Amino acid sequence: MASLEDYDEFGNYIGADLDSDEEENLLLEEFQHRSEAPPQPLEGFEPEVSADGMALMEIDEPTHKAVVLHEDKKYYPTAEEVYGPDVETLVQEEDTQPLSEPIIAPVKIRKWAVEEKDLPVTRFDKGFLLDMTNFPEMIRNVAVVGHLHHGKTSLLDMLILETHQLTWDADRPIRYTDIHVLSRSREISLKSSPMSLVLQTTSGKSHLIHFIDTPGHVNFVDEVAAAMRLADGIVIVVDAVEGPLQLMVNTETIIRYAVNENIPMTLVINKVDRLILELRIKPQDAYYKLRHTIEEGGDQTNNSVPDSVPSAVNSDPDLRLSPERGNVAFASTDLGWCFTLRSFAQMYADTYGSFDTKGFADRLWGDIYFDEERRKFSRNAADPESPRTFVHFILEPLYKVYTQVLSEDTEQLKGTLEGLGILLKPVMYKMDVRPLLKAVLDQFFGKATGLVDMVVEFIPSPLEGTGVKVERVYTGPQTSELAASMKGLQKDGPVMIHITKLYQTTDAQGFRAFGRVMSGTVRKGLEVKVLGEGYSPEDEEDMVKVAVENVWIYQSRYVIEAEEVGPGNLVLLGGVDSSISKTATLASSDIDSDLYIFQPLKHMTQSVLKVAVEPMTPSELPKMLAGLRSINKSYPLVQTKVEESGEHVIIGTGELYMDCVMHDLRRLFAEIEIKVSDPTTRFCETVLEMSALKCYADTPNKKNKITMIAEPLEKGLAEDIEAGRVTMRMSAKDRGKILQDRYQYDLLSSRSIWAFGPDDSGPNILLNETLPSEVDKTLLNSVKDHIKQGFQWGAREGPLCDEPMRNVKFRLLDASLVQEPIYRGGGQIVPTARRVCYSSFLMASPRLMEPIYYVEVQSPADCISAVYTVLARRRGHVTHDIPKAGSPLYTIKALIPVIDANGFETDLRTATQGQAFCLQIFDHWAIVPGDPTDTSIMLRPLEPASGQALARDLVLKTRRRKGLGDQISVAKYLDDEFVLALSASQHADLLG
Repeated sequence: MASLEDYDEFGNYIGADLDSDEEENLLLEEFQHRSEAPPQPLEGFEPEVSADGMALMEIDEPTHKAVVLHEDKKYYPTAEEVYGPDVETLVQEEDTQPLSEPIIAPVKIRKWAVEEKDLPVTRFDKGFLLDMTNFPEMIRNVAVVGHLHHGKTSLLDMLILETHQLTWDADRPIRYTDIHVLSRSREISLKSSPMSLVLQTTSGKSHLIHFIDTPGHVNFVDEVAAAMRLADGIVIVVDAVEGPLQLMVNTETIIRYAVNENIPMTLVINKVDRLILELRIKPQDAYYKLRHTIEEGGDQTNNSVPDSVPSAVNSDPDLRLSPERGNVAFASTDLGWCFTLRSFAQMYADTYGSFDTKGFADRLWGDIYFDEERRKFSRNAADPESPRTFVHFILEPLYKVYTQVLSEDTEQLKGTLEGLGILLKPVMYKMDVRPLLKAVLDQFFGKATGLVDMVVEFIPSPLEGTGVKVERVYTGPQTSELAASMKGLQKDGPVMIHITKLYQTTDAQGFRAFGRVMSGTVRKGLEVKVLGEGYSPEDEEDMVKVAVENVWIYQSRYVIEAEEVGPGNLVLLGGVDSSISKTATLASSDIDSDLYIFQPLKHMTQSVLKVAVEPMTPSELPKMLAGLRSINKSYPLVQTKVEESGEHVIIGTGELYMDCVMHDLRRLFAEIEIKVSDPTTRFCETVLEMSALKCYADTPNKKNKITMIAEPLEKGLAEDIEAGRVTMRMSAKDRGKILQDRYQYDLLSSRSIWAFGPDDSGPNILLNETLPSEVDKTLLNSVKDHIKQGFQWGAREGPLCDEPMRNVKFRLLDASLVQEPIYRGGGQIVPTARRVCYSSFLMASPRLMEPIYYVEVQSPADCISAVYTVLARRRGHVTHDIPKAGSPLYTIKALIPVIDANGFETDLRTATQGQAFCLQIFDHWAIVPGDPTDTSIMLRPLEPASGQALARDLVLKTRRRKGLGDQISVAKYLDDEFVLALSASQHADLLG
């Protein structure tokens, strides 16, 4: 028998030679020995023991003596035994992924907005802020508006530096409310951004002011409209150098909108120090410049009052912006100071003893002089060189402070500042000029209490402003209990919240709803009904019930969580956005009476620029569709739709707007590569004359017949309907009076208006001019809604190229209807009414309309000819050419078709070596030259059409893009017998 010496350290037999029987016996003996012996741990390794004392790597002993094959042996535990059944394991073989991609991808951190990690340290207690939400009389809701780069965001930065412990940087502004990643990279505000601050007036009384910072670029006025809907007043910020107001397109547009919406206004003349540091003009000339800016602003305010507003409003002193009234402030937000006449007068009172500061402030503006010898004020100057009081008491001291800091040596400056009561540490005198100037002016002016005084005095509190809001935007009856609860701002009343904006989360994976609590108190967990823009008591389809998950006070970069927020406050809500696309009305679920919504936003411009998009990889279409839904929520004025050809279309206000939309679609929401078509534009369809013939059509069952004609709408009426000055919600008497006074409608015609189209504020009208002696009114009223639907369907998609109609009046002349209701249902009447609209439209000299941009160009005098040349190449023309007061620039006002404006700004900068800067905003619709139905026009491929061929060219290209045929014929909408009768008559040419 073999001993241990006969084996080496690896278990191999090295003893004497054995015959086959002995070898077999030896192997069998060895196998039995090993199977009976307990498993031994490897040398140098201790077996792991679990908490219950069991070895983790222990392998059960086989219970039988059978031979175990190598592939069946189990040396290690499985991944499921080690990590548990809930852990997913991945076995990745070689060459299945490129080397550039890891087998297990890292966790992607999505951060598309600036966000504070923790709540920042503020000089007011956040609990105090939440407590103040319960006192509406101490609250103000303010939108900060103005032109591009005039200092709206820096005005908020100035107030944030007062209330937050932040460090002022001389070289880089904070831009605290610009949180979008694109806003930061482009250094331009793209989104409105709320900021709620507790600020003190000059008397030391604290107020909670909900500010909303808005973009200044004209492409983003939809954000301004959403902010102004929630605000009780606005602060207009104007650059002291670039004013006056009437020469800036965005400010002019906003003022007109504010007057129409009856929103109180205040004015901040910003960057006053540019007059000192850049223009270096004398104090007297600076006064003239400021006065010119303010007075032109006042003129613009009065010019903005529409004719429909009573003439008494034109002379209303409440609309006047003037420093002596106290609703104009002067500021340099870059260096952090702001004052009004009254706050500056208070500075004198604090220095020289108390006196009548209001009377003194009233004498600090206008042609008032101070006689130093007699120590009296006078409207007549004792000396022709005598400065006005504003120059003497305000501008000259301000100039001297700047001059001393900039030019004097340390010792002289120290003595001057000590005389003013300004004490600086010795090390501060060694700072650069800007930080030193900032330190001096901070002590000279103190906090911006004058701005707070102005806001508190001239912008109404929610107690006063909510009633005006409800009367203008609530569609329900003003005498209902719900309306009374909102007007009275009842804290214990039913909850009503007006949502106007959706803000994306930091990771862009969801949205939070921002709105104003109109009545009641919103709390966490409150169940509310979300009423969309299409909701009405008759059609409750656009309504869902959800629970409010979170309630916050929105602070741009952070949120303050609240358990409840009372009426009159601006609030951010979580968990209610799923069914909201643009605006919504939130109502508590326990309201039993009929619910009505707040009106959708009225915008200052229209979306007219159009692009088609499709994913680079067709399988990613669902991702793109989800991204388009998010885009629709994020931008108030963007429109997304699917054409008949199946292409997905995005419509926006301008090139910068569309560029931002496409950035967000590609990066934030869809995260895929997207192909974009060449930009085109929306069109409209209109008529020039009355229909040549009465057009009729039979229903498919040949039992009913409808007769109509079409004609152009009165000039200006479409704009009044779109602006809300003529609505179907008005009483017939009020509507008839406006139509009678302005458009010479007789009383019968004004009361026979059935509908506007393609929606309730559409620029087309359906009139019922049937005679009671010829038509059964009972039968006609039974199909009235069906005829209206057919009219609105036709007005939404015209016969020329499926574009909306505009400026068209359809007159219903006759309706032959069957007695049995089953034969005159919607399926019979609606398509027939649409067909009659189309045939009467094509019989009335149809024309195509295109949108026109208003262009404002700032250019040096030597570049004006280049601007004219670029405009002429693009079918544009100049309307005004005005030198800009106080600067070497000219302001050129022009009109240019939107379809020719693509790339205009780049072309303009190239032609002027970058010296010209332009802004474009939609202005009006204009008829395209030529007859779009003229088949005699020959269009050659790859050649631009011109003159009278342009309309035909645009219509055919639009039809081909949408997958429609080239032929536009009225015959396809007429009955066969009507076509035969026309063919046999002298009107055969009308068939096309």
